[in-house]
Amino acid sequence: MSSAHDFSFDAIAGGPLPLSTYKDKVVLVVNTASKCGLTPQYDGLEKLYTDYKDKGLVVLGVPCNQFMGQEPGTADEIQTFCRTTFGIDFPMTGKVDVKGDDAHPFYKWAEGELGEPAVPVWNFHKILIGKDGEAIRAFGPRTEPLDAEVTGAIEAAL
Repeated sequence: MSSAHDFSFDAIAGGPLPLSTYKDKVVLVVNTASKCGLTPQYDGLEKLYTDYKDKGLVVLGVPCNQFMGQEPGTADEIQTFCRTTFGIDFPMTGKVDVKGDDAHPFYKWAEGELGEPAVPVWNFHKILIGKDGEAIRAFGPRTEPLDAEVTGAIEAAL
């Protein structure tokens, strides 16, 4: 059986970003966009990361331009926007597709593990991965990062 640790992204700053780097950590994978009505969720994601990183949580931002072209920027533009607007300190990947035939293999795997709830329907869809690389659950775009459902699932996984 495969796990999330079998997949790798490209880091937004360049170079490989294998999910195996996060073995023994809980990872919240979130497809992000800079020009979306939900973009203010970056605040909650950064707070989650700050509050829980010492306990073993990694928030991983995955920029995606598949939803009404709301992430048109280059890697540099996305990084600058996230840092200057929201003070983002958590790791981010390069831009990828998260649904459809060209979806990143991680997202195809997550759909196989969790079914339809793992398929992003919009920006800021969240997939929680356990320390062992197992897909735990998915949260829809409208579920805020600091929602008790999300923090409860993270605390249970930690």
